[in-house]
Amino acid sequence: MVTILTKGKKKGFRSLRWTLLATYIFIGFIPLLFFTSTTFRTMNKYYVEERKKELLSQANVISGHITVMNYLFDESKKELFDYDIQETSRQGGYRIIVVDSSGMVVNDSNKTETGKTILIPEIVEALDNKDVAKEQAGEIIYAAVTIVDSKSNQIGAVLISDSSSDIFDTIDDIQKQVAILLGGVVIISGIVMFFMSQIITEPLKNMLDVIKKMSEGHLEQRVVVNKRSHNEISDLAEACNNMADKLEQVESTRQTFVSNVSHELKTPLSSIKVLSESILLQEEVPKEMYVEFLQDINSEVDRMTEIINDLLTLVKLDQREIPIKYEMTDMVKLCGDIVKRLSPLAYAKNITIELIADKEVSAEVDSTKFTLAISNLVENGIKYTDNGGKVSLYVDCDHQNAFFKVVDTGIGIAEEELGKIFNRFYRVDKTRDRETGGTGLGLSITHSTVLMHNGSIKVTSKENEGTTFVVRIPLRQNVKSMESI
Repeated sequence: MVTILTKGKKKGFRSLRWTLLATYIFIGFIPLLFFTSTTFRTMNKYYVEERKKELLSQANVISGHITVMNYLFDESKKELFDYDIQETSRQGGYRIIVVDSSGMVVNDSNKTETGKTILIPEIVEALDNKDVAKEQAGEIIYAAVTIVDSKSNQIGAVLISDSSSDIFDTIDDIQKQVAILLGGVVIISGIVMFFMSQIITEPLKNMLDVIKKMSEGHLEQRVVVNKRSHNEISDLAEACNNMADKLEQVESTRQTFVSNVSHELKTPLSSIKVLSESILLQEEVPKEMYVEFLQDINSEVDRMTEIINDLLTLVKLDQREIPIKYEMTDMVKLCGDIVKRLSPLAYAKNITIELIADKEVSAEVDSTKFTLAISNLVENGIKYTDNGGKVSLYVDCDHQNAFFKVVDTGIGIAEEELGKIFNRFYRVDKTRDRETGGTGLGLSITHSTVLMHNGSIKVTSKENEGTTFVVRIPLRQNVKSMESI
C-alpha cells in the first residue's frame, strides 16, 4: 500500500479502469463469440442433415416409382423412364443416377455416365441393401437407396447428388448480419462499459487522492460520500472518513497529551526554580526558612515523580510491557483491603466509607493492577466528596462476570464532561484537583487496567448529586485469546 501511495507512477492500461474494461470484454464478448460460433456450426450441421433426409426421401420415392413402373426391365418404357428422371431432376434441382445390380448406369439425368459402371462407396452400400447419405468434399451431398422388385429382391440403386452450397450461402449471409449486429453491440457496449468503469473507479481515485493527502499530514481531508447510492464503494468511503476522524482524533489527543505533559511538569519546575532563586538571592536566610523552602521543593519533586511514574505506568499498560499474572482472587477481601487502607483519608473528611457484598465473589485478576484500578475510583470518590458525605463500594457477580460499583455523594460531573474523564490529564475542575494532589492520570490508568482484564467501565453522574462508576470483568480470563491479541 505504501508503494502505491509514494511512487505516483501513471498506471496507463494497468489501471483498475482498464482492468475492469478488459474483464468486461473477456467475460462478456468472448463467451458470446464462442456461443455464436457454436450456434452457426450447429445450424450448418442441422441443415445438412435435413438435406440428407430430404434427398434420401426423394431417392426412395424414385426407387419406388421405378419398381412400380418396371423401368429397369421394360424396354418399351425407356423414353418414359428418361422423361421421369429428367423432369424429377429439373424440379428438384439435383442430379439423378440409376444403376442396375451390377453397378452399371442405366439412366443419368445429365446423360454423361449412361452405360458406365460406377462403384462409389455410396452405391456399393446401396447395392448391399443399405440406404446412405454422406457429405462429400466440394459441398456435395450423395444419397443412395436400394431398388427392390415386388419380391424384395435387390435389382439396382438410385443415387442423388446435390450441392449444399445454398445452405452455406444462407448461413454466411446470416453470419454477416450477425457480425454487423455484434459489431454494433460491441461498440455500444464498449462505450457504455468505458463510462461505467469510470463511474466505478472515479470514487476510488478520489479516495486515493484523499489518502495521499492524509499521508502527507492533511488529516482534515474527507471523501465525498454519495448518500443516494448505498453500495460497497460508499461504505468504503465512509470507512475512509471514519479512519480520518480517528486519525485526527489521535493527532489531537497526542498534541493535547504533549501539551498537558509539558504543562504538568512545567508547574512544579517553575515552583522549584522560584523557591531556589528565593533562597539564593537572599542573604543571611534563617534556617527555618531554608527548611521550609526545601520542604516545598521536596513536595514539588515528589509531585513530578508521581506524574512521571503514572506516565510510565500508562505507557507500559498501552504497550503491554507489564506482565499480567492472572490468579483466582477473593474480590470481597481485595476490596475490603482497599476500603481499610483508604479509611484514614475518608475519616479525615468525616466521610462514611463502606463495602457492600452480599455473597462471595472470586475472579481471575492480576491483583496488584486491579487493586490500583479500584483504589483510584474509591480515592477519587473520597477526594471529590465534601465533608460529611458517603462513598460506597459494591461487589457482586453473576455466572459470567464480576461487578464493582463505586458510588459517592460528591460534587458530580457535568454531562458534557463524562465522555472525556478517561482522557489523560483531563480534569473536570483543574483548581480543585490540584488541591487534592491528583495528576489527572488515575482514571486513564483505571480504564487501561480494566480493558487489560477484558472488562468495561461506565460512569453516570449528576452535578452536586454524586457519581457512580460500574466496572465489569469476566470471572475467568481466556488467556489464549489474550496472548493472541
